[in-house]
Amino acid sequence: MRDALERFLTELEAQRRASPHTVAAYRREVARVLDRAAGPGKPMAPALWTRELLERTMRELYRDGLGAASAARALAAWRSFSRFCVRRDILAGDPARALPFPRLPRRLPRTLPRHDLGRALDRMAGGDAASLRDRALLELAYSSGLRLAELVGLNHGDLDRARGLLRVRGKGRRERIVPAGGEALAALDRYRASLGGAAAPGSPVFVNVRGERLSGRTVQRVVKRRLAEVASGLGVTPHALRHSFASHLLDGGADLRAIQELLGHRSLTSTQVYTHVSGSRIRKAYQQAHPRA
Repeated sequence: MRDALERFLTELEAQRRASPHTVAAYRREVARVLDRAAGPGKPMAPALWTRELLERTMRELYRDGLGAASAARALAAWRSFSRFCVRRDILAGDPARALPFPRLPRRLPRTLPRHDLGRALDRMAGGDAASLRDRALLELAYSSGLRLAELVGLNHGDLDRARGLLRVRGKGRRERIVPAGGEALAALDRYRASLGGAAAPGSPVFVNVRGERLSGRTVQRVVKRRLAEVASGLGVTPHALRHSFASHLLDGGADLRAIQELLGHRSLTSTQVYTHVSGSRIRKAYQQAHPRA
């Protein structure tokens, strides 16, 4: 089964174009089951990959404090690996297929107040190269609704400055073209000028003090530090900027299908969550403003 896992991960990366984060997560979740059944790193016969094993592992994970969302991710990895093994005649049947997914609580995405966010970004004008980088980073994340991996993965060749467009590589390495706003483009110009010299098309847009591509962890720290006031001390994340991008577009009258394309969602269902965010704001405004509410 461990050899099957390596072949599965190779297919996941090469043919299904999964991100390195997804490959690492699937490796961790499947290996967790193999280790629990046979011992860490030890061989395991296909016959031991059973529904009883998966159910027992799931119960143990819950006892270890695993939440519903983490349990669902683990089950998704097990199901995908099981289907692979059935296709390759390693397993006669799929024991993970009948396992029910955990019921996930419906959570509305956290968004940031539009005017407060704008003021926070405007206050970041000027400063050293790091401040100019952080301003450009936040402006672009909010302007174009980028995921964290998309943001750090941007190269100079992905930016069409004349038309104000970005080429973005999203989940599954799917490419899409998204606009960048005037404030974001101006912030990028100031940041690039502070670095000096021409940048190669394949070089990263956002770099650290050593000139290396900025890590996702660094971006998380930048967002948390720069927008702490807007988030009221709750610890804002880069994804909150993406949520704010979508919610503010919807508040401004943008079409839901257009927002779906901009976000790179495969399904409109993923985008429809923002209608609930906007609806809650409408109800709040009604309660505050109507004399007989």
